[in-house]
Amino acid sequence: MNELKRICVYCGSGPGKNPKFMRAAAAFGKILADNGIALVYGGGTIGLMGAIAESVIGHGGQVIGVIPDFLAAREIAKRDATELIITDDMHERKRIMFDRSDAFVALPGGLGTLEELTEQLTWAQLGRHRKPILIANIEGFWDPLLAMMAHMRQLAFIRDGLEIDLLTADRVDDILPRLLRAMKVAKPEPAIAPERF
Repeated sequence: MNELKRICVYCGSGPGKNPKFMRAAAAFGKILADNGIALVYGGGTIGLMGAIAESVIGHGGQVIGVIPDFLAAREIAKRDATELIITDDMHERKRIMFDRSDAFVALPGGLGTLEELTEQLTWAQLGRHRKPILIANIEGFWDPLLAMMAHMRQLAFIRDGLEIDLLTADRVDDILPRLLRAMKVAKPEPAIAPERF
């Protein structure tokens, strides 16, 4: 893992109440396109998902959308993506997104975003991968999660040997530099990939 070619972005299928969330998604999409980094994401055209994908495409970048068949109508699958992968279920979707990505970024979102983020954190904690994971803490969105993780550490549920190298960025402009810095110091990938679901 020495090149950052594709970043998986987890984010909401809704816009949220703060317009800065949508602006952050669009701004990060431009950054990805300008740096020749492909977006791997959930494949929809609505909410933050739609904003980041539209921005990447609008700035000449590549988009890999991965969406399960049952969500293709509800989240309006992005048919003009560089590559659109329709999966049978959520498990296949998440596996493909993992396989196709060099790093993970979580923008604001709901339960699905939280679940995808914590799954990657769990896999990393268990030594199943060493791909960088970053939360884009736009307007302090992820502060409650960071507080919960600090609480877990205080009560020794995250203890020595189970530390999580979670990157954070409060500004969109800081996301890519922090990921690139993390990749330069990352250890080689473990020989065993995460198990199939």
